Amino acid sequence: MKVLVTGATGFVGRRFYQLATELGFQLLGQSRVRPSRDAERWIETCIDSNTKWSKTLHKVDCVVHCAARVHQMNESVDDANALYQEVNVLGTLNLARQAADAGVKRFVFLSSIKVNGESTSPNNPFKPEVGARPSDPYGASKWDAEQGLLDIAKETGLEVVIIRPPLVYGPGVKANFHSLLKWVDKAAPLPLGAINNQRSMVFLDNLISLMLECCENPNAAGQTFLVSDDHDISTSGLLKEVATAMKRPYRMLPIPESWLKLAASLLGKKHVGERLCSSLQLDITHTKQQLGWVPPVSFSEGIKETVDDYLKQKGKE
Repeated sequence: MKVLVTGATGFVGRRFYQLATELGFQLLGQSRVRPSRDAERWIETCIDSNTKWSKTLHKVDCVVHCAARVHQMNESVDDANALYQEVNVLGTLNLARQAADAGVKRFVFLSSIKVNGESTSPNNPFKPEVGARPSDPYGASKWDAEQGLLDIAKETGLEVVIIRPPLVYGPGVKANFHSLLKWVDKAAPLPLGAINNQRSMVFLDNLISLMLECCENPNAAGQTFLVSDDHDISTSGLLKEVATAMKRPYRMLPIPESWLKLAASLLGKKHVGERLCSSLQLDITHTKQQLGWVPPVSFSEGIKETVDDYLKQKGKE
């Protein structure tokens, strides 16, 4: 099978490219800057409404679309919304239409659980159905892209598969999860001992496993899948799991949730406080039943691999 993977130098795309190659897939990677290795197997281009893909899509069986624009610092809301639409919506649909015209059979789209929303109420996890259009600009752009892809599928017969992951962690993780690793590494007391929320996450290799399944499984066509480790955990529980894997002291202060949210709000970090305290659970029953798939790596093993890589990279600094 010949697969074009976009965003192939990113956190998810890079791992997909590696594991798919090991499994014998014929890979063509897209990125804004072409790596020096395997140069003949890469295309260097941006993704927008004007990108020309026809030569790239020759004899491609499946497109795995990981590339997306995410939040950038120091930009206006209007600029951000326009760029989300240009890259995440128009760029995606431009690629999909050209893929359909080129005879590509399947289009696997890496969306986001933000399409469903930012949080869930107790015992009411997200399912593939969406109750309302997301208000977050990034989530809204992914939702718009999903709807456009489904329209293209109806018009052309292109098999569209949508995957909505929550927070993805694993070796090489950056951003908020990397910050969490550094907090635990310092062994400083953290004010999160009273947080009893429940959150779903997905280990990188579990996500890649599902993406690979969606490239070939006939039951994936036309479906929307939620994905997680199938193991929900509280913020304080997550920190304890990381501390155990890191062999660091686990020091949590039982500060009331309302105080934490107030402090975060006063510091201009209201969204951080909400994320630390709120629940976000995914029900992946449909994914498991439709595909006969289960996450191959346990949550504890995923945390251990992530921590081991963090400590290894730290030792190189």
